[in-house]
Amino acid sequence: MKSVSSLALIAGIILMSCGRQAVIQQDVKNELRAPAYPLVMIDPYTSAWSFTDTLFQDPARHWTGKVFSLGGAVRVDGIVYRFMGVEDPYSGTDLRTGAGSGDSIINGSHRNFSKTAVQKSVTLMPTQTYYLFGCGGTELSLLFTSPLLMDDLDLLSRPVNYLSWAVRSTDGRKHSVQVYFDATPQWAVNEMTQKVTYDDSVFKNISYARTGTIEQPVLQKKGDDLRIDWGWLYLASGEGKVICGDYDYERQQFISGGEIKEQSPSVQLEQDMTKKMGVLSYCTDAGKVSSETVKGFLMIGYDDIFSVQYFGENLRPYWNRTGNVKITDILEKAGKEYDQVMEKCRKFDDSLMSDAIRAGGKKYASLCALVYRQAIAAHKLTVDNKGILHFFSKENFSNGSIGTVDVTYPSAPLFLVYNPELAKGLLNHVFYYSESGQWTKPFAAHDIGTYPLGNGQTYPGDMPVEECGNMLILTNAIARREGNADYALKHWDVLSLWTAYLEKAGMDPENQLCTDDFAGHLAHNANLSVKAIIGIASYAQLAEMAGKKDIASKYMTIAREMAARWEPLANSGDHYRLAFDKPDTWSQKYNLVWDKVFGTHLFPTSIAEKEVKWYLSRQTHFGLPLDSRKTYTKSDWIMWTACLADKDEDFKALTDPVYNYANETESRMPLSDWHETTTGKWINMRARSVVGGYFMKMLLEKSSAGK
Repeated sequence: MKSVSSLALIAGIILMSCGRQAVIQQDVKNELRAPAYPLVMIDPYTSAWSFTDTLFQDPARHWTGKVFSLGGAVRVDGIVYRFMGVEDPYSGTDLRTGAGSGDSIINGSHRNFSKTAVQKSVTLMPTQTYYLFGCGGTELSLLFTSPLLMDDLDLLSRPVNYLSWAVRSTDGRKHSVQVYFDATPQWAVNEMTQKVTYDDSVFKNISYARTGTIEQPVLQKKGDDLRIDWGWLYLASGEGKVICGDYDYERQQFISGGEIKEQSPSVQLEQDMTKKMGVLSYCTDAGKVSSETVKGFLMIGYDDIFSVQYFGENLRPYWNRTGNVKITDILEKAGKEYDQVMEKCRKFDDSLMSDAIRAGGKKYASLCALVYRQAIAAHKLTVDNKGILHFFSKENFSNGSIGTVDVTYPSAPLFLVYNPELAKGLLNHVFYYSESGQWTKPFAAHDIGTYPLGNGQTYPGDMPVEECGNMLILTNAIARREGNADYALKHWDVLSLWTAYLEKAGMDPENQLCTDDFAGHLAHNANLSVKAIIGIASYAQLAEMAGKKDIASKYMTIAREMAARWEPLANSGDHYRLAFDKPDTWSQKYNLVWDKVFGTHLFPTSIAEKEVKWYLSRQTHFGLPLDSRKTYTKSDWIMWTACLADKDEDFKALTDPVYNYANETESRMPLSDWHETTTGKWINMRARSVVGGYFMKMLLEKSSAGK
């Protein structure tokens, strides 16, 4: 450990770089109170959150609500202060149902780390979550970093997060300080009844401990409310001691002596967590701490071995796509690159926040920070045996589908802004499904399976106009971000097939589902018709870029003629209808935003102007209802609908209620994109990738038409 100059960690300043021992200014603040705070974010399975404002009020949890126990304490002059997690690893309720989790079935009180620190602040940024605590005569800062930087796919997919800590004296005296962290095998099981094993070792300069199930049922389960039960959870450090041991024993060792000890005999090779809880523990002695700050970091990682089954082939994670990389090598690399990665994350966070503030204001930027990690970590990045990139989404708490097209559609703006290769990764498996002949219908599939098994659509119904429009629009969006139609030309035949379907069935859709399938089937859906029209225009723009002039002219003419027919069919005087045959209805026409992004000008600007005025008269404190049928809404669509406004004040007027929802909702969990506008409470879905759609305003700013 080394000392550095005094540091005041007050919301905007954080100690970050362990090796360089530098103080770095956080340039942009975020005052949003998050519904839940992201802690460790890797993929849909390794996803840990704090569901409460105070980090020691409740256990860390998987997004489903199951306990992912993560503890932290600091020992100051012999007094232990708990700053993270709870005393009992079995505590908590199932936050999906509100009922008892069934985990509190162990004998014993687990009364350890009973004294808590004083949490002074928590600040959320796109890749990092900052906490500040008072612990006796010291101040402790804690920083969770998920290096989900989309310009580096190896780093993006690296299954390692950092936990950084820093401590200093605040009373002018020197204090003896030791720091402790632990994690339990709850991270590596689907149910508590699964037996687990542990071990610890040293690789080069990295001390680590790991845990996983005895059974190791790799890719043997599929579904929604599931957690991973294969692979290995790792706790590692290049500076402190890391071992596996008994939960109570290691905590008591820290309480009594400020250390952790190997047990003799060691932890059972095969352990039933319902009878005895093991733990992966980290401990280090910070020495005599004065006003000079002392700090360190540790790493949490997960090696899932295989990530997804793709049409019968088990795919490795992108970081180990060759099968020749070991997790210990990755941990060593992550340790060596700590300074570099932390600096990249800080710069990226500041850049994103600055860009978002320019695009939509401070509240909009705060929302972008809130959803950034959620949107990315709801995916898994892999490559198939042909070297084709796949960025598989999981439908969290909607139906568990993998690679859902109408989940990709709303999430895509984030990836289009930061790396179109990832946007291609969202589409590649859908193209393959049709082009391989395994999907034979003349429209795009809804999904390719149930996560993590992508062996063919499992959703019971189809969304023909919806999915064709989505695929065409997103392919065009990729082309316009890249400045060429090369990607589209690889899939021209199937794009042509889907365009023909939209030409035939898209103007006045029959009774079918759209992406808002929770609202049920609807015929003559005006917003769905808009999608079909823009989908056809997208094909025309792609043809133009590819030098197919005749095709471009033909289909742009078709799109313009359809748009001209749309206006009188949907017009209800001071607004436009939900369905062509329902004059006393209305809906958010969020699909219209692409007419603005692409600069196609299919629809007169007066339509958007009229709609925005109508929306402003219909919204509540917690947002604009989705349509006239119910008072609930989808916040991702609000963010798109707000982009129809040409005035900044109208954009903010429509998006500020989404901020109110996130900031005030009683539903403490990873953000739900579906909520009730009258109460601000969640409805059924959480932690989904669709919140990537919040970045539509930034995508619009990047498009030539949006400048």
